[in-house]
Amino acid sequence: MSPEWIGVSGFGVLLLLIFLRVPVGIAMLAVGLAGSAILNSPESAVMLMTGQTFSVSTLYSLSVLPLFILMGNIASQAGLSRDLYDAAYALVGHLKGGLASATIVGCAGFAALSGSSIASAVTMGQVAYPEMQRRRYGNRLSTGAIAAGGTLGILLPPSTGFVLYAIMTEQSIGRLFMAGLLPGILLTSLFVLTVMLVVRFSPASGGMPPEKSHQSRAATFLKAFPVFGIIVITIGGIYLGLFTPVEAAGVGAALAIIMASLRRRLSVSGFIAAVKGTLETTGLCFLILIGAMVFSPFVALSELPTALSTLVLGFSSSPYIVLLMILVLYLFLGMIIEGLSLMVITLPIVFPVITGLGFDPIWFGVIMVLVLEMGLISPPVGVNCFVVHSVAPDVPLSDIFKGILPFWAAMIVCIMILVAVPQIALFLPEAMF
Repeated sequence: MSPEWIGVSGFGVLLLLIFLRVPVGIAMLAVGLAGSAILNSPESAVMLMTGQTFSVSTLYSLSVLPLFILMGNIASQAGLSRDLYDAAYALVGHLKGGLASATIVGCAGFAALSGSSIASAVTMGQVAYPEMQRRRYGNRLSTGAIAAGGTLGILLPPSTGFVLYAIMTEQSIGRLFMAGLLPGILLTSLFVLTVMLVVRFSPASGGMPPEKSHQSRAATFLKAFPVFGIIVITIGGIYLGLFTPVEAAGVGAALAIIMASLRRRLSVSGFIAAVKGTLETTGLCFLILIGAMVFSPFVALSELPTALSTLVLGFSSSPYIVLLMILVLYLFLGMIIEGLSLMVITLPIVFPVITGLGFDPIWFGVIMVLVLEMGLISPPVGVNCFVVHSVAPDVPLSDIFKGILPFWAAMIVCIMILVAVPQIALFLPEAMF
């Protein structure tokens, strides 16, 4: 059997293991180990596994993961999401569908603390959904806004998706964080515009008119000022060159603990729960990375990237046609495979093709994360939709999936804009370095 067919067989076994609910990291580790043993030798495969396990576990730049995850978990346990939601409502609550728009802006703010789509959807959903129910918002708009807003967690820095992409492609974590900032703001704005359009064409979905707040905007923003301060210090510190991403993560985690303690919102049990959640998530991410680092050499040995490049370029010599084919493939695969898992499985094959076509790897990282975001709200997997269903169990899943369709269209528009104007993603990284 040729190396290419061994590679294809390896992917088939990998997908089978994933569908059998074997953890992605374990599945990639097993396939990579077996494939490398077949294509090279059992001794070299074992050495590869032990070497990659040690190198990933001791990689200094990966310290950013547990620290940023801890920052988000502390913020969640301390109930800081309520402050973000109130500030977001003070900012956009006067617009049509103001509560739904505030949910999206609040998700964007919480994403800058947690870096997690699921955490953003759950935390803001628990705050926003009861409010939208009370104001008689349509179920589709309510749940669609929460699910779509949650996807901002892997686009806005600090993003777990960008960290994994950076490690696997040997790119700068700081540059990727900065590259996601303006596209994240653009997508947030498109989501708010989508809410306004939905309410315009279906006024009943926008519920009752907004209530007048008894608290001034200034007081609301002042209450949320410490949360904004953490976001500005961590992300601004990276941009200004005051911190490396790892140092910024440490500063952010420390500030979150100090702020929560000073405001007496963090109990001992809450702190223990935050640390426990951080350890579980970090362990999962490291297992996926170790599996990916063992799987990637197997893919290289199988010569699949070269074969794929030849095959794809045989269809068209236009880089943008090839890019479109890859993105459509990701949209399809994103409907059946969880986003981060899809990234680590496919990057060893797709990344050489993309760089060979002359596309900027930082820009493609943003595009890839955006497409993976779409997978988070696409049936039948649509992880964020199931998360929102746990927050709103009275809403049928079919309504939730229908509710995300307008936001799905907004994400396609965002991708088209970024393809047409790459500098939206590249401006800040180029200015930073």
